[in-house]
Amino acid sequence: MRLYFEKIELEFKFPAGTSRGVLTKKPSWILKSAENREVFGECSVIPGLNKDYQSDTQYEAKLNWVCDTFQALYGQIRDDHLLNFYCSELSNHPSILFGVESLLYRLKTNKGIDPFESSFSRGDASIPINGLIWMGSIDEMKLRVREKIQQGFSVLKFKIGAMDFALEYKLLFEVRKEFGKDIEIRVDANGAFERKNIKNVLEQLKNIDIHSIEQPIESGQWELMRELCQYSSVPIALDEELIGIQSIEDKINLLESICPQYIILKPSLHGGLIGTLEWVSLAKEMDIGWWITSALESSIGLEVIARMVGFLKPTIPQGLGTGGLFENNFESSLVIQNGNLKYKNAKE
Repeated sequence: MRLYFEKIELEFKFPAGTSRGVLTKKPSWILKSAENREVFGECSVIPGLNKDYQSDTQYEAKLNWVCDTFQALYGQIRDDHLLNFYCSELSNHPSILFGVESLLYRLKTNKGIDPFESSFSRGDASIPINGLIWMGSIDEMKLRVREKIQQGFSVLKFKIGAMDFALEYKLLFEVRKEFGKDIEIRVDANGAFERKNIKNVLEQLKNIDIHSIEQPIESGQWELMRELCQYSSVPIALDEELIGIQSIEDKINLLESICPQYIILKPSLHGGLIGTLEWVSLAKEMDIGWWITSALESSIGLEVIARMVGFLKPTIPQGLGTGGLFENNFESSLVIQNGNLKYKNAKE
């Protein structure tokens, strides 16, 4: 089977603000089968965050290697051996590994085999998700809060750390005051805070009953992060901290050293589907909470992630969506109904 790839630029419907800057577009590379138009996968990249992306030239050289090796090996060895080969060879390229995994997954489903078959994939169950409030002016963020509430979301996730925290805190305080305990509030700092101010930030967030704070400080500060996880009354969730941690031994070492309350997983950043499943298994063994979110994939990648999450039967709301924040997304089988993600099956 011959593979090829095409680069797309996904365009945001609005400037998406984070503590790392404002996003207006992002790239993805779509792996495609020359023989079967229904077989494809997505390699999603967030430049500056994905360690496996340095430039288009470097990235596409690796994609060309994938296409060449796939053509040489597909049909010559068993599909599970082919997957194992790529899991080994692409361990330093999680976004490309996810693209290959998602393509192989579609090959299986086209043959009537679904490794992630569940009540969700059959369209009989839904996955509760959080509504994401992107950074913007305070007025813009208030408007987005009301829109999410009207859409039926009971869990809101706020990006914080890009502006004066006093203003961000005021917004969170007003949301809590207006909507009370009916709304669960999560915040994502993307490593924006520092040793000198993080404890004060956590003290203030404690007063408004925050569910958790995601990556409060930059990754790599294990001693400080462990201290925050031990003594903060606001639960800590790791995200960027997990990037680049590959072996099972290193994963165990990180979790035992920091002892977080939660980990947040993105297949395109955290080892593809297989790496994500490994993190989830460890979290369950160590009584650490987890949820899975996207790395701004299009609907192509999001559908595979959602089907994997449905198979895992999560107990808390996840960070998924349909890719509705993009102007030029692909058609999707995913829909959001009252703060829940649902898969449209053939019957519908």
